[in-house]
Amino acid sequence: MIKVLVADDHHLVRTSIARLLDGEDGIAVVGEAIDGEEAISMARQLRPDIVLMDIRMPGIGGLEATRKIAKGMADIRVLVLTAFLEETFAQRLLDAGASGFISKGAELDDMVLAIRNIFSGQRYISPEIAQRLVLTKMESSENPFDNLSHRELQVAMMIVNCQKVSEISDRLYLSPKTVNTYRYRIFEKLGVHSDVELTHLGLRHGLIDGYRSSEQA
Repeated sequence: MIKVLVADDHHLVRTSIARLLDGEDGIAVVGEAIDGEEAISMARQLRPDIVLMDIRMPGIGGLEATRKIAKGMADIRVLVLTAFLEETFAQRLLDAGASGFISKGAELDDMVLAIRNIFSGQRYISPEIAQRLVLTKMESSENPFDNLSHRELQVAMMIVNCQKVSEISDRLYLSPKTVNTYRYRIFEKLGVHSDVELTHLGLRHGLIDGYRSSEQA
């Protein structure tokens, strides 16, 4: 039996996926997490075989949660669930320890195939995401977020998800002054002057989903 933990901050998406997967032979959903912190805690407690991880969640987000799970719980594999993925972001996730990517628009059969493949030790990239990555390479377009360090990218993702400096400080165990230092460094590297400009840039380069941006507007 393949034990799966579903991590997504959208209740309808999370519960729908969990319900569908629970109906598949040989797969059992052992838990549902609403953010990166809860995904790490539940992974440690429940020891699933696979964590189906949304990347753009509140708090530390799926990228950092993937890194911590891969580093501290090597027997647990992470399958990234995403609506859009830039080549650079994909490489960051692979470096963090992700075993594959599945599109939110994928059919259930594809998701089940991805879970079974990753459980058997393979990597899996859904066709839609693979095509996007190939096109990105062909276009040779530079992603400005390439210039950010791991911590800067983490802070940038939290900013575009409308998290305040005080909240980022609490979640990352950094002083507000340190968070603001990262914030200004991010602005300087990306050539933006406000959180709004950063959010628009993040939207263009896949750091934030279009539907999520609309919800926040």
